[in-house]
Amino acid sequence: MAGRAILMAMAMVSGQAALVQLPVSAQPLPKDRSELSFSYAPLVKRVSPAVVNIYTTTSARVQRRLPFPFPGVPNAGERVQNALGSGVLVRPDGLIITNAHVVKGADEIRVVLADRREFDAKVVSQEERFDLALLRIDGNGDKFPFLELRDSDSVEVGDIVLAIGNPFGLTQTVTSGIISALARSAGGINDSSFFIQTDAAINPGNSGGALVSLDGRLIGINTAIYSQTGGSVGIGFATPSNIVNRVVAIGESGGRIVRPWLGINMQRVTPDLASGLNLPRPAGLVVKEVFPGGPGARAGLKRNDVIVGLKDQPIDDEASMRFRLATLQVDTVVPIRIIRGGKELVFDMKLAPPPEDPPRDKSVLEGRQPLSGAAVSNMSPAVADELGLVEWRPGVIVTEITPGSYAGRFIRPGDMIMGVNGQDVHNVAELKKRIAGGVASVTIGREGMMSTVQFR
Repeated sequence: MAGRAILMAMAMVSGQAALVQLPVSAQPLPKDRSELSFSYAPLVKRVSPAVVNIYTTTSARVQRRLPFPFPGVPNAGERVQNALGSGVLVRPDGLIITNAHVVKGADEIRVVLADRREFDAKVVSQEERFDLALLRIDGNGDKFPFLELRDSDSVEVGDIVLAIGNPFGLTQTVTSGIISALARSAGGINDSSFFIQTDAAINPGNSGGALVSLDGRLIGINTAIYSQTGGSVGIGFATPSNIVNRVVAIGESGGRIVRPWLGINMQRVTPDLASGLNLPRPAGLVVKEVFPGGPGARAGLKRNDVIVGLKDQPIDDEASMRFRLATLQVDTVVPIRIIRGGKELVFDMKLAPPPEDPPRDKSVLEGRQPLSGAAVSNMSPAVADELGLVEWRPGVIVTEITPGSYAGRFIRPGDMIMGVNGQDVHNVAELKKRIAGGVASVTIGREGMMSTVQFR
């Protein structure tokens, strides 16, 4: 049939299978590129020069296992490890943002631009808590192409994005997809655990590369993937540009991000808590404790208030609170939205730096006792911030364990030492006194649970 195509399909007529003809309008193929309805090519040409490949070399000391000693042959040697990743130029003077894990421990860092120029790079700063690092390359006065940062709070689920990086060492590669989710919690990746999720293909080597919106601006740094095989399955995570912007601003001056302290302890609202607080749905963080004299107390917060927003952004869990605070500066005043007694209220809160009160008194416990080899500190808001904790209590926290020590058999970093021999422990000095007379039992707090270990 001229000008028509016939689609054959099976249909049931009076209980019998039959073939029916469905007319379908034929669509002519495009004659050339200009007739294609859409192409990412102009966008890729504009943004790809700002995405770089990063190659690192690290010398690792290894121990040789010899069956018996050879004169003049050392038992230890060095092994050179090579790794690859990606980065994004964010300033015309050669400032590059990438993931901290891409350059961690590297002895040499080599940056290759899209135009194949190569440069040695130096680390300007690292924020391992957010898995971000700043590098610098020297162009001898030349200006480099760079990407502007977009407000990551302005993007929406369903927006089309491009991921650009260096997967498997294949040099610059572009993939496309959409934003699959926002404010996605992915614990264990970095301190904020707050990501943009995308189905744009991200593979090993893409770490530190760009997630770009269709306006050609950077909305995230590709950081991790969820995969059981090591390859892309369409679940990738990017660190939002709002935290990248903060790292760039602080890192250029040689400082580090200080997350403001609210002076409260909070807990995520569960369905049971929502029912008890007469909330229509489980959302936000409920205030469990308000510290006297802290920012929360001064703003007027009370126990059982439910925090649902901070500076016009929703707060649904601990990860979103950590992220929002990390993007804000201390000594600024921000509105905090709460629900109290079924009514929504807004308070102005002046953010403050986390105080080191009490002083940490960091000590490594020694001697012939079970806690030998544990490094401990007094817990304070400053220590809690460094450890990425939203909720904390005064007391003694384990910060490190000496490898191979006896303490490593039953405690780990992040544990709280609550008591010794059935007596409470409130600070490091008190702990030292308790263990001086011998240790028969140690009470440990871990992830909200307490347990007591007995010794003979």
